[in-house]
Amino acid sequence: MKIERNNVTTQVVEYLTANINNGEWKPGEKIPSENTLTQELGVSRASIRAAIGQLIGLGVLESVHGKGTFLLRDRVEDVPNPQEIITAEDCREIDQVLEFRRILEPSGCYLAAEHMTPQTIARLEECLHRMERANHVDRDAFIRADMGFHEVIAEASGNKLIEKSLHRIFTETAYNHRQMNAIFGYESGLYHHRRIMESLKAGNAREASERMEEHMKEACQTLAERLKESESEA
Repeated sequence: MKIERNNVTTQVVEYLTANINNGEWKPGEKIPSENTLTQELGVSRASIRAAIGQLIGLGVLESVHGKGTFLLRDRVEDVPNPQEIITAEDCREIDQVLEFRRILEPSGCYLAAEHMTPQTIARLEECLHRMERANHVDRDAFIRADMGFHEVIAEASGNKLIEKSLHRIFTETAYNHRQMNAIFGYESGLYHHRRIMESLKAGNAREASERMEEHMKEACQTLAERLKESESEA
């Protein structure tokens, strides 16, 4: 099957829904990988990821770190209206994305600190180590590790709304993370992530939340300063 170019993500959702509703894929099974679906449907990986994100948001699919995406239910009853979901257009303004994250992530970090396990700490440390290895060497690897760090915290919060909201935001803003890295650099991210890691390992929920707030506040301020500089130069 090849997807037409109009409303690509919607058509991918329809394709996934058809395979679920007709029993082609069974609950508990792993669905085809993003690469496989990209080749089969002839669309971008971003479109596949956005469509999968919609079904994850409905509780039909579940993404398991390092394993793949699995089917949870055998029916898709209601695919949301595009006006009711977070879209790439909604995330086009980086300042609004950061403002949203500044509201969301400190609370998620507080909850995560209360639910820390050795396994979660190990995953966070691995993300931090990958950021350190990629520092000033591999921007894309640094960005992936950075996003992974935040998503592990959201998952550890135990709150599916926080986890799914952040995953959705990252899915729709993947295109501008290189731009954000160019603005914020490497050292600021490493500094804040190390401090957040210390608080989470100590199980200090209040401090972890405050340090996440500091991280996001500095990002918002840095972006505002950069935008002001651009306006003055124009």
